[in-house]
Amino acid sequence: MEYLVLTAVLLGLVVLVFIRESWQDAKRKKKFRQSLRDNFGKLPTRKYTMENSIHIPGYYQRHQDDGQLDDITWNDLSMDDVFKRMNYTHTATGEEYLYYMLRSVNQSRESLDHFEELVQWFAEHEDERTDIQYVMSELGYTGKYSLYDYIENLDYLGERSNVKEHLLNALYVVLLAMMPFEFSMALAGICVLAVYRIISYFKIKAEVESYIVSFAYVTRLILTAEKVCKLEIPVCDDEFRKVKKILGALKGISRGFYWVSAMAGPKSGNPLEVIMDYGRMLFHPDLIIFNRMLGKLRLNLPQIDELIRLMGVMEATVSVGYFRASLENGWCVPELLEEGCLVEMTQGYHPLLECPVKNTIKADRGVLLTGSNASGKSTFLKTVAINAILAQTVHTCTAESYKAPMWSIYSSMALRDDLGSGESYYIVEIKALKRILDAQKRDEKVLCFVDEVLRGTNTVERIAASTQILKSLGIGDVMCFAATHDIELTELLKEDYDNFHFEEEIKDGDISFQYRLLSGKATSRNAIRLLEIIGYSPEVTEEAMKRAERFLETGVWQA
Repeated sequence: MEYLVLTAVLLGLVVLVFIRESWQDAKRKKKFRQSLRDNFGKLPTRKYTMENSIHIPGYYQRHQDDGQLDDITWNDLSMDDVFKRMNYTHTATGEEYLYYMLRSVNQSRESLDHFEELVQWFAEHEDERTDIQYVMSELGYTGKYSLYDYIENLDYLGERSNVKEHLLNALYVVLLAMMPFEFSMALAGICVLAVYRIISYFKIKAEVESYIVSFAYVTRLILTAEKVCKLEIPVCDDEFRKVKKILGALKGISRGFYWVSAMAGPKSGNPLEVIMDYGRMLFHPDLIIFNRMLGKLRLNLPQIDELIRLMGVMEATVSVGYFRASLENGWCVPELLEEGCLVEMTQGYHPLLECPVKNTIKADRGVLLTGSNASGKSTFLKTVAINAILAQTVHTCTAESYKAPMWSIYSSMALRDDLGSGESYYIVEIKALKRILDAQKRDEKVLCFVDEVLRGTNTVERIAASTQILKSLGIGDVMCFAATHDIELTELLKEDYDNFHFEEEIKDGDISFQYRLLSGKATSRNAIRLLEIIGYSPEVTEEAMKRAERFLETGVWQA
């Protein structure tokens, strides 16, 4: 009787623990779903480390193409930070594809139109948006490895045949059949074969065990795709149809994963598990299934790549909808022209600034910016450049309106010495400018941004060379936005560029900036005045001012 009572108590405790865990799991899921709703329109909260962000360029690195943003432009414009600002994804698939999109300014108009349709639909349908995010979140992230690292890891194993495994298993049958006739010989053969199979099992298992985690992620991708296709999301009918076709080709890969995962999983020690372990050692069913799954996966790598793209597109559209809803300073859908050479931006601002000053510009030829130090020239260049990129990648601009054709986009702005190759700043800069001129020769429609052209050399040669380079960048289907401190360029380039400027106000010993774009060239300078404001001695600032005034009067520097 006491035994029955103890058994009942233990069973009751097991049931209570199960109920408690189920209740807590349901509570966590409900809380997560609610957070998906609550975070729409808020800033992203994801924290980035080297560990969890190093994989993000993975999809882009395997799908590089002509016309995408190069590394110089990406780094000049701090596009990693722009990506983080709009990344609301919950999977490695989604964030890797979103990163790829931001670098792909060469997308077709048709794909952008469909992308816009998806973004708007998810923005207007909260329940469906929450459903697809929730299901996709089960796929999760991949740590420091790209999902393509996992796939390539499996492909690296190469083809693995099961012929030997099947022949050795068949040998068991042959030896068993021999037992009525040659019992001792057959028994000895079975023992030798069993020992060999056990030893070879652990040897082969050690070779493939590290690849199980790769299979796990691919399997999760397939299982998540199956769940996504069960959702009622009519706007994704085309994506769902393609996903289902791919899943048909991949049928069977996820089905055998239980056997494969058991190779790397912890052992429970229960009798049934022990018996199954001996069965695996003697007959290698898990290794046979692993080889079969691996073969099928390697034959369908293009289908897996397309599955990643489709899943990435759907999650990226949701992320862009979140990004739009979070832009308190406004946003617009760009008007992408079929032809022409025009940039028209109304009340545009930089998406990373908390309290941005908005500016408007309409330009049908090159733009030359002048102005004092820290007056806003570089920020304005980045504002126009980033809006051009966002227009052609995620069909969203941080402006009241944006109108332009589709460009190949280049910059030469935040360059530095390349210590690794031993190249000076000037060499790095002229190479960066040369790549823009090369794009022009390829008849690309180029939009380029240059901050302080040729700042790495002497004044005379800088002005002479800058004039000719900027003239070259004002010919044909090229529009150049350039910022300079060399006021001489405003006269030398007045036939090719429109002049705009920023200015400052000095009052009561302090300097302030309005960051407003104004027509015409700058008429003020503040470099020496800034020395005075932050505390340089009058001997330095007054003498510097006199030297500058004498040069402006005579055109000659005096010792």
